[in-house]
Amino acid sequence: MVVVNRIAGFAEEMAGWRRHLHMNPELSLACHKTAAFVVDRLKEFGVDRIETGIAESGVVAVIDCGPGPVTALRADMDALPIQEATGAEWASRVDGQMHACGHDGHTAMLLGAAKYLCETRAFRGKVILLFQPAEETVGGARLMVEDGVFDRHGVEEVFALHTDPFAELGVFRTNPGSVMAAVDDYALTVRGKGGHAAYPHECRDPMPCALAVAHALQALPRTFDPLESLVVAVTQFHGGTAPNVVPDTVTLGGTVRSLSPEVRDRVEQRIRDIVAGAAAMHGVEAELDYHRNYPPTVNHPEQTGFAVDVAREVSGQVIDDLPPEMGAEDFSYMLEARPGSFLFLGQGLGPSVHHPEFDFNDEAAVIGASYFARLVERRHAS
Repeated sequence: MVVVNRIAGFAEEMAGWRRHLHMNPELSLACHKTAAFVVDRLKEFGVDRIETGIAESGVVAVIDCGPGPVTALRADMDALPIQEATGAEWASRVDGQMHACGHDGHTAMLLGAAKYLCETRAFRGKVILLFQPAEETVGGARLMVEDGVFDRHGVEEVFALHTDPFAELGVFRTNPGSVMAAVDDYALTVRGKGGHAAYPHECRDPMPCALAVAHALQALPRTFDPLESLVVAVTQFHGGTAPNVVPDTVTLGGTVRSLSPEVRDRVEQRIRDIVAGAAAMHGVEAELDYHRNYPPTVNHPEQTGFAVDVAREVSGQVIDDLPPEMGAEDFSYMLEARPGSFLFLGQGLGPSVHHPEFDFNDEAAVIGASYFARLVERRHAS
């Protein structure tokens, strides 16, 4: 492993930043204290310009070394509404909130790279540092793109890392195409006419329609080519208040995951057809609220090839044919706006992200910061 020696020299400082952030998690767009901490560090490092309040609490910083390429590096900052169970000395001090997805580590890695790049300035052009809120909720990446950050700063390419508790420490994993799925959700309300369960003929029972839809949705992926990755899940089903009462209303909902725009369009239309058919068959009304969330995270081949070369230089351990995952990531919006690449960085095997016992491995921060630094130095070489 060939990490940058100077970055390894302030590993303890990076761990301190990360643990401070871990103890003080913030949710969604309201990452104001986190942003203030980031801004204080960036001012200490001597970045050339700072913008705040992007996507409510996002931070954009510029390290300007004159004419040359313009590369953006992104870290997400928000935590999750989970009660922490790590028992760590630096465990969350906020009840019901914790950094269970490693965003504290992502922020520390990008700060580490920023400190080094400000010290050395051994590159041409500009580095745009993006500290983003709301990856876990409303898509802070989309909001930053819509704010015009990329256009305002002339960003040409964009890169990001995500910690990976499913790989050994220092192992980078990615692929040059779809790396994560699109995520959509749906909520269905079926309305009939309630009444006494002993007299069903006097009711328009919404339950059979809702059950028929739920069964059809669970079986829906079987109508698609097995090689077209698709997940359709019913994760909520609510109806009724007593064993002898037919309810007026039944609701159900769930998630849809896909990797291609064609499958995404087709599955939405099939769900709409299923709902309409079931409602007509059972003589009830059905209202479907279908919401498209993050698009698939699709890496660009040229930029991914370059990123893989840099990762291999830093760690020597790279898997560049990672099968796509059905989780989702709002960095997808940035990859729609500019070419770039998204890599996973192994932190050692342990509890999954979004688990109350998850904690970022501070040993990974030096590797991630070195990757960001060398990516800039190589892309912006004189």
